[in-house]
Amino acid sequence: MSAVRPTHWSMSQFPVIDNCLHIGGMPLTQLAARIGQTPFYAYDRRLLDERVTLLRSRLPSAIELHYAVKANPMPAVVQHLAGLVDGLDVASLGELSVALDTGMDPAEISFAGPGKRLPELTAAIAAGITINLESAGELENVARLGHALGRQPRVAVRVNPDFELKASGMKMSGGPKPFGVDAEQVPTLLRRIGQLDLNFRGFHIFSGSQNLRAEALIDAHDRTFELALRLAADAPAPVRMLNIGGGFGIPYFPGDTPLDLEPVAANLNHWLPKVKEELPEAHVVLELGRYLVGEAGIYVAEVIDRKVSRGHTFLVTNGGLHHHLAASGNFGQVVRKNYPVVVGNRVVGDEREVVSVVGPLCTPLDILADRMELAKAGVGDLIVVFQSGAYGLTASPARFLSHPACVEVLV
Repeated sequence: MSAVRPTHWSMSQFPVIDNCLHIGGMPLTQLAARIGQTPFYAYDRRLLDERVTLLRSRLPSAIELHYAVKANPMPAVVQHLAGLVDGLDVASLGELSVALDTGMDPAEISFAGPGKRLPELTAAIAAGITINLESAGELENVARLGHALGRQPRVAVRVNPDFELKASGMKMSGGPKPFGVDAEQVPTLLRRIGQLDLNFRGFHIFSGSQNLRAEALIDAHDRTFELALRLAADAPAPVRMLNIGGGFGIPYFPGDTPLDLEPVAANLNHWLPKVKEELPEAHVVLELGRYLVGEAGIYVAEVIDRKVSRGHTFLVTNGGLHHHLAASGNFGQVVRKNYPVVVGNRVVGDEREVVSVVGPLCTPLDILADRMELAKAGVGDLIVVFQSGAYGLTASPARFLSHPACVEVLV
C-alpha cells in the first residue's frame, strides 16, 4: 500500500464561483481584462483587513503591530496597511520614501538592515524615524551625521541574540551574523550611545522568519524577553520600544498547516505584566510582513503554449521566475516544492491531468509547478499561484532576459 501523498492546505481565501476564482469581488477573467495584460500580481484589500482584524482579536491589546515593508513595498499596499497597523519598518531609502508618503507618523517608522549608506542614514535622521543600529561603525556615522544636521538621531539597537528561532524558514540570529550587534557586545554599544547623547529608543531583537510552529515562537519570545530585560540594565535611557520581531509563517507547501495563534498569544499575555513592571515605558512591537500580506496575493500568468515531450505535458506561460523567483524554488528552497497552483478560470475543471507549468525563460529553473495535478488547460487559460502577496515581484530578477514587466494591482 503506497503512502498518502501530502497535499496543500486548502486555499479558501478566494471564492470560486462557476469554476472561476474571484478576487476583489470579481471573476479572475474580468480582472485580467480590466488590467489589460498578463502576467500580473493582484492583492485583495479585504484579506489584508481580515488578517489585521484577526491579529487584533487574538493578540494582547498592548501589542503593537508594525508592517515590514520589505515583504511587499507596492505603494498602494503600504498605504492601505498604514491605516491599519501602528507602525512601518523599512530596509532602504526607497522603502522609506514609500512609508513617509503614507502619512504615518515618522516616530512610528524604523529602519533596519546592515550596510545602510550615508545618504540613507542622513535621510532617516532628517525624517525623524528610528534607526536600528547594526554595528559600532554605524553608530559613529549616525552620531556624526546627526551633529552635522543639528538633529538628535532616534536610535535603537538591533541585537543578534545567542539563540535562533527553531524550525524557521530563514534564521536571522545565533552565531556569526551580518545582522545586528552580538548580544555580548551590546552593553558597550549602549554606553557609547549615552556618551554621544543620542535619543535611545530601545531594542530590535529578530531571530528568524516563516515559522509555523507555535512552540518555536514561544521559545523565541521567552528568550527575547529575558534578553531584553537583561540588556535594559545597561541602557542609557528608559526603553521605550521593544521590537520582538515577527517570524509568523504561512502555509506554502504540501504538509504545511497554518500557525496556531492561541498559544503564542497566551505566552505574550504571560510576559507583558513583567515587561510592564520592569520596563514601564516600553511599547512591545510585533513586526510582521509575510503574515500580513502573503496570503492576500496571487500571481497570474497566461498559458501561451501547450506541448507534450516524451509523454509529459508542459503548459508554457508568459510568466515565470523573473517575476516570481520564490515560486520557482530559487529563493531559499533547498529542495524544490510546489506552491499552491490552480487554473484560475477553471479551478476544478471537467478533466484533470498531471502537468508541469513552466515560463518562457531559457533555463530549466523556470518552473511554476512541477508534475502537479491541475484542471486540463490550454492556450489562453490563466495559471494562478497562491500565497504570492509577499516576497514576489521585488524579490525576483525582473530584468532577466529582458522580458516585459509585470504589473501589480490592489483590488
